[in-house]
Parts: sequence; structure tokens; C-alpha cells
Amino acid sequence: MMPRRVFPLLVLCLAPATTLVAQDPVEQGVRIGITYTPGLRPGMMVLGGPQSAALDSVRAILRRDLEYSDRFEMITLPTGDSVVLGISAVSGLGSGPTAEQTLFVNYSLHAALGADHTVAVLPSAEAGTVAVVAYDVRGETERLRSRLVLTDPADERFRMAVHRVADEVVRAATGQLGIAATRLLLVSQGRLYRVDADGAGLTQVSPPGVTTFSPAWDPTGRRAVYAELRGGWGTLYVHDFDVGRRTVVRPTAEELDIAAAFAPDGQTLVFSRVAESGTDIYRYNLARDCCLERLTVGRLSDNLSPTFSPDGRQIAFVSTRAGGQQIYVMSVDGTGQELFAPFDYGVTGNSNAPEWSADGTQLAFHRDVAGSPQVFLMDTRSRTVRQLTSYGRNEDPTWAPDGRHLAFVSSRTGRRQVWIIDIETGRVRQLTTVGDARLPAWSPRIQQ
Repeated sequence: MMPRRVFPLLVLCLAPATTLVAQDPVEQGVRIGITYTPGLRPGMMVLGGPQSAALDSVRAILRRDLEYSDRFEMITLPTGDSVVLGISAVSGLGSGPTAEQTLFVNYSLHAALGADHTVAVLPSAEAGTVAVVAYDVRGETERLRSRLVLTDPADERFRMAVHRVADEVVRAATGQLGIAATRLLLVSQGRLYRVDADGAGLTQVSPPGVTTFSPAWDPTGRRAVYAELRGGWGTLYVHDFDVGRRTVVRPTAEELDIAAAFAPDGQTLVFSRVAESGTDIYRYNLARDCCLERLTVGRLSDNLSPTFSPDGRQIAFVSTRAGGQQIYVMSVDGTGQELFAPFDYGVTGNSNAPEWSADGTQLAFHRDVAGSPQVFLMDTRSRTVRQLTSYGRNEDPTWAPDGRHLAFVSSRTGRRQVWIIDIETGRVRQLTTVGDARLPAWSPRIQQ
């Protein structure tokens, strides 16, 4: 039977959303043709071309991925323009340029339209393929040429292939790889779902009829761990997306175990085990299927939500040992436990859901402010804390692998949904429209 003292923790996590007033409209970051005012971000234009369902899908996915990278001002051309603007074959006949021809690129025209970078999707002589070509307008050079095999636009593998190309376009233009080829896990009404970083491809992961909780990715993005709550127990499962099968984490079959996280090497799990005497953090060698170790001693306090630092040497976690819930840190073996995120006793509200950025320089978490949770960031070197959100209820932050985007749960539109914020520009966008979304977890980049 589930210990009575655990009910407040699970009720808090599964409680329905409070209705709130919607936020102001989100800035779209798009400018039209040559009627723009130059900004700080470089202009990016995805050119038109021959139309088909597959080609149009490639352009639409690329355009959306580049916009959602928040690194460019997107320049749009009139709807339905099927001309590869400013690109033509030096020689040869045909309805339009192909990837195999020697091409003339009118960089002056692209620059006049405000573009610093352009992307063309060009037909290829090889049947069933296209070339995605990225140009540096100011440098008047081709920066990237990538081949795509055209399949069913509804196929998730096709979409992920286009996402990977979009990330390479971002890298060619900025030197930083994009985040389009990533996914998020989230819980909605007790079910576990997976969704692409652009909000498409929402897919249920958990079996029907079970209640799931606290998902987390492994370092490859090919597996995830989550808790299944049933009959007073919380059992951990590892789901393998490549084969579509899940396996139980053996020592959690008859306990109340939640909030698991993978170590950066993918071989070890840490998780919270709930008991009458307190909630404690345990470590388990998943690769060897052995060696369960207790890292904290609750003594009627709760130790929750463990998360590894990117180098695998430290674990941040939530503890109530000082009264309220605050963020602590310890070495991977459980030694050196100390307060991590500063707080004023009796003044600062509860803090929860810590997660390290990919480079280890920042820790995201949410903290109660005037009765509502808000997302905070902490510099892990100086331990200075700053508030990131302020409108409505905002909680459960999770980092994108680029270290500049965070997903979080917000009820600013009236019910809990997953939103994404670019911490450099402050731009936000809504990711999900499902009912009562909770506990998002952002994957690493999905490799082939």
C-alpha cells in the first residue's frame, strides 16, 4: 500500500491546472520581403521552387525549424511562389535548376531582400531525392549541400531526416548546431507522450490504462525511463524506442520509486524511493543489473528529483531537510551534500525540478513566488540566481541540448501546456495543445 505521507507529493504533481488569463500574443520573428527594418539577427530566406507534397513538406519543415532556432529573422516570400528566386542554371534547358547543374546565384538580389543566408531545395537527377543547399549571401559562397531521400512526408523518419538537415543549416550559418532533431517527452492525463521539437508527431508511448510519471531520456535519445504508478507501487520502466519495447528496472518492481534519471554514460540510474521514514535517493547500475546503493538518509525528510551534472560527477536534488523544498547537490557517491541554490529561510518559496544545462554552467528549476511557481536559472559557478518567468504559473523546466532553449509547463492560456523559451531573446512559443501537459523532458539530439 502507498505510504500516507507520499500522497501530498503525488497529488501536488497530478493536480489539475488553475485557470489563468492568457498572455499577450507571442512575437513571431518574421519579416516580409524588403519591407523590414534591419535587426540584430541575420536574415534567413527559404526559397521557393517546383511544387509537390514532398518538396513542399521539406521547405515547410526547414522554414519552421530555422524560425524556431531563434537565430534568424525569417524572410517570407509571397504565398505560392514556385520560383527558385535568384538561382538559375548557367547552361542547359529545363523547367528549373537542378542540383547537378552549374548554378548562377544572384547574391545581390538575395541581399536586397534582406537575406544574409538563403536555402534552396533543388530537384536532383537521382530519382526520389533532392538537394538542400545553403548559401552565405554576404560571403557569396555555398556553405552546405545535403542530399535528402524523399519518402512519405507523414513518416517520422522522413521528418527527422529533414530536422537533421535544418540543424546543419543552422551550423553552417552560425557555427552552432540546431535543435530541430530532438524530441520531448511529456505526461498528459497520466499517459506518456513523445513529440518533435516543432510540436509535430505527437505519439503515445505508454501502454493503455496505466498511469505514468517523471520521464527522462538516456544520453542517446533512444531510450527513456519513467515510473508507472499502480496499486500503491511506483515501478520504473526503460523504454527502447528502436524496438518499441519496455523492460522493468528489477529492484523497483515492488517499491514506490519515482523521478529516475540516467547518468551521462547511460549505464547508471538514480531515482527516489518513497517510504514511511522518508524519501531517499538511490543509485543502480542498469548496465550490470546490480549494485543498488542508497545515497541519502531521509530521517523523515524527502530527497527527490535527482539529476546528474553533464560530467557525471555531481547530482543535484530537492530536499526538505531544512524545512521547505530546496535545491541541494552531492557527489555521485552521496558524499559532500550541501545547499546548492541559495534561499532566504522563511522568505524564499519551495524550489523544485532542478536540471543542468548541457555545458554544466546553468541550473534551471522552479521556485514559488507569491504562491505561484516561476522558472529560475542559477549560474553553477557563482551560484547567483535569477528569475526567468513572471506571468502565470511556470514550472518543470527542461533544457534543450543547445543550452539556450528551455521547455516548461505554463497555464498562461488557461490550462497547462508545454511552452519553449529562448533565454537569449526572451521569445516564447507554445509547443503542445493536449490537455493538462506535465513533466516535459527534452532529449539530446537524435542521431541516425
